[in-house]
Amino acid sequence: MRVLTGMSGGVDSSVAALLLKEKGYEVIGATMSIWGKGGVYKKIQEKLASFKKSSHGACLGPDEKEDIEAAKRICEILDIPFYVFDCAEQYEEIVLKNFKKEYLEGRTPNPCVWCNALIKFDVLPHLAKLNGIAFDKFATGHYARVEEENGRYILKKGINPKKDQSYFLYRLKQEQLKNILLPLGNFSKEEIRQIAKEHNLPVADKPDSQDFYEGDYNELLQVEDKIGNIVDKDGNILGQHKGIWNYTIGQRKGLGISSTEALYVIELDKEKNEVIVGNKEKTFKNELIAKDLNYVSVAQVTAGRCCQAKIRSTQEPQSVIIEPINNNEIKVIFDNMQKSISIGQSVVLYDGEKVLGGGIIDKVL
Repeated sequence: MRVLTGMSGGVDSSVAALLLKEKGYEVIGATMSIWGKGGVYKKIQEKLASFKKSSHGACLGPDEKEDIEAAKRICEILDIPFYVFDCAEQYEEIVLKNFKKEYLEGRTPNPCVWCNALIKFDVLPHLAKLNGIAFDKFATGHYARVEEENGRYILKKGINPKKDQSYFLYRLKQEQLKNILLPLGNFSKEEIRQIAKEHNLPVADKPDSQDFYEGDYNELLQVEDKIGNIVDKDGNILGQHKGIWNYTIGQRKGLGISSTEALYVIELDKEKNEVIVGNKEKTFKNELIAKDLNYVSVAQVTAGRCCQAKIRSTQEPQSVIIEPINNNEIKVIFDNMQKSISIGQSVVLYDGEKVLGGGIIDKVL
């Protein structure tokens, strides 16, 4: 069986390719180039004199050629073919435009969710086929699992909760699950690094990417400052801001205001161009409305369904009750209060190890 394996130049995708080859698959390495020359990339390129490279690396950055070279080197070591596909145009159109739109609306998007479903698991294998590369399955180094149950493909958590990445894959479709392999789902990160060391892979100790972009998000947004007020819940003006997109729900540091008590961002009002702050208690809520739903492992979620949910990837799943509003919206009611629920982020639903699906947080109640 021929397997196209997405290679990022990191330890996870490298060991994924290694494990697949050891199991007897005919492995083909493929890397997507997402840093383009025109559009937003050109504007950022003009600012590179002031560009400060992140110490931890990221998926998107003008130095992606280093990761591509690392992926190429791994494929040479493993003696497998290696290809690079230019996905920059699609990445800008799908991921970066959504990122900019959401931030300017006072929302906090998760570009990795959109990139996985629409670029990495869609555009990349599609471009490979268009270029005449035949393969049976597509594989990545994500820590998650796919199993078949009664004719339906089920997305499950990675077996190690510390590294589970199923949160980022909830928007995949059945057709995608049917055709993917996730060889790292039954391993811990420590085990993967040890395998890399045992096989003398030069990426064994390479740090993980910690964000999707290496620079200042304002470089991607490409907008002028928009001065507005920082206010409390009663409308009292406490200071000014240069754009609501510079703030996130729950933020405490860097507000530029003085107060006798600790204040946190509790709301971003685009219409009034205001950043609303309040005490810590105001950051806790237990109900939200999610839209743009995608049920990955089940056909739908019925009213009153008790399950678990995460509002951020690193969170422990929390007990919830689901109330469908219509075909594209649900209310999620948490048993316990949740801190800093951010509009624009994803809420992902679980039934134990199984990922039911999820949606984009649209309102916090």
